[in-house]
Order: sequence, then structure tokens, then C-alpha cells
Amino acid sequence: MRVIVLGGDGYLGWPTAMHFATRGHDVWCVDNYLRRRIAQETNSEALIPTPNLIDRADIFEAVWGHRINIEIGDATDYRLMSRLFEDIKPDVVVHYAEQPSGPYSMMGYDEARRTLDNNLGATFNVIWAVMEHAPDCHLIKLGTMGEYGTPNIDIEEGWLEVEHKGRKDKVLFPRAAGTLYHTTKVLDTDLLWFYVRTHGLRVTDLMQGPVYGLATAEAESDERLAPNFHYDDIFGTVVNRFLVQAIAGVPLTVYGKGGQTRGYLNLKDTLQCVELAMNNPVDRGDLRILNQFTESFSVNDIAQQVQKVGNQKGLSVVVNNIDNPRKEKEEHYYNPAHSGLTELGLEPNHMTDDVVSDMLDHINRHSNRIDKRKIMPRVSWRAA
Repeated sequence: MRVIVLGGDGYLGWPTAMHFATRGHDVWCVDNYLRRRIAQETNSEALIPTPNLIDRADIFEAVWGHRINIEIGDATDYRLMSRLFEDIKPDVVVHYAEQPSGPYSMMGYDEARRTLDNNLGATFNVIWAVMEHAPDCHLIKLGTMGEYGTPNIDIEEGWLEVEHKGRKDKVLFPRAAGTLYHTTKVLDTDLLWFYVRTHGLRVTDLMQGPVYGLATAEAESDERLAPNFHYDDIFGTVVNRFLVQAIAGVPLTVYGKGGQTRGYLNLKDTLQCVELAMNNPVDRGDLRILNQFTESFSVNDIAQQVQKVGNQKGLSVVVNNIDNPRKEKEEHYYNPAHSGLTELGLEPNHMTDDVVSDMLDHINRHSNRIDKRKIMPRVSWRAA
């Protein structure tokens, strides 16, 4: 298939592009390096240096013998998007082209405005490029489990059947995001649902939990192909942060009581899920929502596992509860459904002690690059 990966330089985008290219698809990667620029601006660079996207594609072709086409450009530029979609006529577009950090979106007005304009502008342009130039294209958009918040009822896969005053209907599951970034993802879903209803788009919206991991089959052949592994407080997910803290001898930073529970998945499973969605397209006029995670953990659960495995490796890992810089429930009910991807064939890579041990070993090879200034929370949006 002809596949466009928007946000193809990202933590998920680059591994996705390699994964599809090795399977024989024609892949185009589009990115404007926004994440790299924000990481530099906030002193939040990745642990392992990564070449630019053009060099990455050259290295990948030399190692694997497959070509990834590169377009350095901005998804919020509609002229660019229109030209790409008109020229390529993609069968599938995977939309990662968004500012992905909740903490960054809460830093101040400028960061909030940048997040809002970029994320909604990119999604709006993708929708119109599909409608005008590739109406049969399957749009796979990365959502987030953070859209739902932590309601005191079971979280269904995107939709909720309701009965009200004797009548029944199916509506989008109520959502209550905890950051502006997550709120833009809610608005993405609403935009997509509007255009699915009115123009018959075919869309899969993947509500993904926090991702962890460094390795994919393609990247293991040459470390220059590694994903952008962040461990800082702005771009680093909690599992990745804790792993680096364990290696660096920094007490694991559990925010507040540590009861915050979310659904997590291995980076390798992200690739599985996107491929399963691509290989099982929905009909035109259908918005399919899938909750994309494999296991649920509290922050305390993760800290205890990293501490246990780290101590077995002689690291003397300490857990430290610190004031929570975020406004969130620390004790809550959490029971989200996630059967859709399993029914499509997902074979999960669970976060076993061996997986944690392997990740610690990988990070330890780059321990000289850890900058402890990037670890403690620098952004707070908790009400005074």
C-alpha cells in the first residue's frame, strides 16, 4: 500500500515508517522537526542522539534495502498537504503530526497556543487533503486514553450506549482530559466524527496509553535507527523516566500518592496495533475507536517493579514520593475495555521483569549521556 506517516520523525512515527517499509509498503515520511525544536528549547533532548530524518532514511536503506521517502514540511501548511495527497494518492495515512506533550501544553500561553494551533490545524488539513484527493484513504489517527480522564464508570471503546427518558442511543464516550494537549485530542475526535458523518471518511482512532521501550526489530540492527527516547519531565513517559532514574541513581519521582492508574503498552505493540488497523480497514462513513493498551498499572506499581528489577541488578533503587505538579485524581476507579485490537490479532508484549531488565541494560550503555537536570518536574498546573 501507499502509506503516508505524518510526524514520521517522532518516537512512534519513525519506527512505524520502518516497520511498514520492511513489509513492502511504499512509505512517505513527513515531519517539520517541531518535537526536536521544542526539545531543544526546553532542554529536553533525547537520551540517544538520532540523525536527521533524511540521514535516517539513508541509513535504513543501506541496512534494510528499502527506501523511505522523506518530505520535510509542516502538516499545518495546507498547500504542502494538498500537493502530497494529490501526488501520492495514499491508501493509508497514519497521523502522528501533533505536539505530543501534556506538560508542554501547560507551561504557559505561548506553549498552549502552539499546541492548539498545531494539533487542530494538522488534523483539519489531513481531513481536507483526504476528502479532496484520496477519499477512499483510510485515516488512522493516534488518539490517547488521556481523552477519557478517570470516570467513575467503566470506559468503553470510544462509544457509550445510553438510555434517557425511555429512549436509547449510542454516543461518543464522555471525555474529561487533564491537559490542553489531551483536550486537543478530544477535539480531534470530534472533528473526525463530524467529517465521517458528513463526508463519509473512513477513520480509525487509536486511543493509546503511555508507551515505553527503546527497541524494535528494525532499530536493533543499527542503533542509529533507534527511536527518540526521552526521559525528561516534558516528553518522557513515566516508565521511561523511571528506568533512566534507576540507572542514574536518582530516586524514582512518584507524583503524589502514586495511585494514578493508566493503560500502558510496549513500543513494539504500538507497531502491531497500527498495522492491524491498517490491514483491517473500516468502511467509508465509519469511525472505529480502539483503546490501545495491553496492561494497566498504577504509578506505584511501575515504581515497585523498576525498583525490584533494578535492585536485583545491584542498582540500589530508591522510590521517593514528591508533591504532584499535576491536577489529577491520585486515587480513582479505572476499568477501560480494550478487546478490539485483541480480536484483530494483537499479541501483547507484557512488561515482565525480563523486559524491564533488558531496557535497563540498554539505557546503561548510554548512562554517560543522562542529564539529571531534565528529570525533576519543571512544569506545574496544580491549583494553588
